[in-house]
Amino acid sequence: MPIVKVNNIMMYYEIHGEGVPIVLIAGLNSDHTLYRGIVPSLSAKYQVIVFDNRGVGRTDKPDIPYTIEMMADDTAELLNVLDIEQAHILGTSLGGRIAAALALQHPNCVRSLILVSTIVKSLKGTPMTWARLRVSLMLKLPMIRGSNPYYAVMRQREAGLVYDCMDRLNEIHVPTLILHGQKDKTAPYPLAKAMHAGIQGSHMQTFDGGHLFFIVRQKQFIEAITDFLML
Repeated sequence: MPIVKVNNIMMYYEIHGEGVPIVLIAGLNSDHTLYRGIVPSLSAKYQVIVFDNRGVGRTDKPDIPYTIEMMADDTAELLNVLDIEQAHILGTSLGGRIAAALALQHPNCVRSLILVSTIVKSLKGTPMTWARLRVSLMLKLPMIRGSNPYYAVMRQREAGLVYDCMDRLNEIHVPTLILHGQKDKTAPYPLAKAMHAGIQGSHMQTFDGGHLFFIVRQKQFIEAITDFLML
């Protein structure tokens, strides 16, 4: 199995295809299989790197506080270990926060940025919504959580809730594409629009759907990614 030491953990990863590298960063409670539907299409043209974030899948799950910055450092170190100097970076939801942090902390690693169902404003202390409460309740269920331990998923969730880089978005200078569902209640659409406004020169494409639009509209999702990468 392709497992390497990354910072203080052992991380699982896979590489598919050849060409310019694109790294896909999964969201809360999701491992690399989140992208199994798009890897075949992307790997026909690109070298696709998928991996399991700390806390999920076959990567280590230390019971310590996680931060988005920590997980961005994990991603940067994985690229270093794989001898990849620069890559296109795509992140979904929590993975989008990690991708944004990577662009801020390790800008030389990032060739372009694709943020999917992502916001980068902290929701800590804001009124609880039904959508967020539903996520919290569902993650308590083993049938939803899978083999991921509850403590580790909560470490990820806490990291995502407190992360906020809205006041640093002007520091992101790589080509950026924002893909978002207009009916997204988990990552509220208005906050995605605010993120778009904060990243100079970014492009935004909206879809008729919610937080998981990229699963139900997979063909359009892949087309949006490949069209952007060919610019």
